[in-house]
Amino acid sequence: MTTTMTSVIVADDQPVVRRAFAAILDAQPDLTVAGTAADGAQAVRLAHAVRPDVALMDIRMPEMDGIEAVRRIVADLPTRPIMITTFDLDDYVYDALAAGAAGFLLKDVTAASLVEAVRIVARGDALLAPKVTRRLIAEFAQRHRRAPRAPDGTPLTPRETDVLTLIARGMSNAEIAAELVVSEHTVKTHVARLLAKLGLRDRTQAVVHAYETGLVRAGTGGARE
Repeated sequence: MTTTMTSVIVADDQPVVRRAFAAILDAQPDLTVAGTAADGAQAVRLAHAVRPDVALMDIRMPEMDGIEAVRRIVADLPTRPIMITTFDLDDYVYDALAAGAAGFLLKDVTAASLVEAVRIVARGDALLAPKVTRRLIAEFAQRHRRAPRAPDGTPLTPRETDVLTLIARGMSNAEIAAELVVSEHTVKTHVARLLAKLGLRDRTQAVVHAYETGLVRAGTGGARE
């Protein structure tokens, strides 16, 4: 049986952190580190050279910060960035969401959680560090409140709205299918359509949209912690 390999780049200005994360990921049978970078500018060049599936990015780096690097990477590549953050960087996290980050981890992440995070994001799911999920998204939504409609004014169908709400609660496609008593293929179709209709890049942005539009509110059954 052939293992599908996920390629990753690691960008962090601290050599010890950069090498440690790279070593952890490269030791996995289904992950390969395609390169490392010491700053955002290097990360952008590296990403364009190797076209990784996932980019693990520190937020604060010299030359170019991780947020601007993410913005440039996702503009040209299907690479899914994971940002490394700390509690005192919440304002940067809001900007990273807008830039196209697919997920977030805290600096003190364990090796097992780091590996699982890369796998989760590589398969297209949203990733938000459990300790910050509801608070972060709720605060982001309050700062960036907007109307619950597609850019062209097209409303979501009732079923698309149901699917979006369940995505924001942290459910996988299989769990959504069970909740709505439909096939997983049907759920995948609804997810693809609502992302396209709303002009969203991925499930992480869908979670944010659900909070922004009031479909889900912090403390009332939102994204899992």
